[in-house]
Amino acid sequence: MLQTINKYIQNGLVAIMMACSVTALFSSTSFSWAKIEILHIPILFIISLVASLCISEDVRNSFKKVLRFEKRADKRPIWEVGVGMIFFFVQIGLIEVFFRTLMEPNLGGMPLYIVFGFMNAFLATVIYEEIVYSKVVNQNQHHPVK
Repeated sequence: MLQTINKYIQNGLVAIMMACSVTALFSSTSFSWAKIEILHIPILFIISLVASLCISEDVRNSFKKVLRFEKRADKRPIWEVGVGMIFFFVQIGLIEVFFRTLMEPNLGGMPLYIVFGFMNAFLATVIYEEIVYSKVVNQNQHHPVK
């Protein structure tokens, strides 16, 4: 049950990350159709999100294959990096699409939204790991996967 919820959360965040990337890419172009909004939500984001939800499981599994996740004896470090990366890029993407005014302040040349995004991603990963990963490990110890 918890592994299924974990998978859906990660797939949802990957889909948001991909939709934000596509929307941010097209929002800086001169295409007028890319700037159409409904209730301050870009229509391109909605379309990209629906399409991304369909392929997010495959994208996540592809990264796991590239990083040889299943063959690692200790999956924890790469799991933490993967989840942290997802949290970081979702925050960055949401700021680039919905809160562009927050992109202007900087801290000694480093955009402040990137600094806060990194700190938030670290904290979110630690909290998420405490809720999800420790229970996943405990469930696998009692019920080994064949």
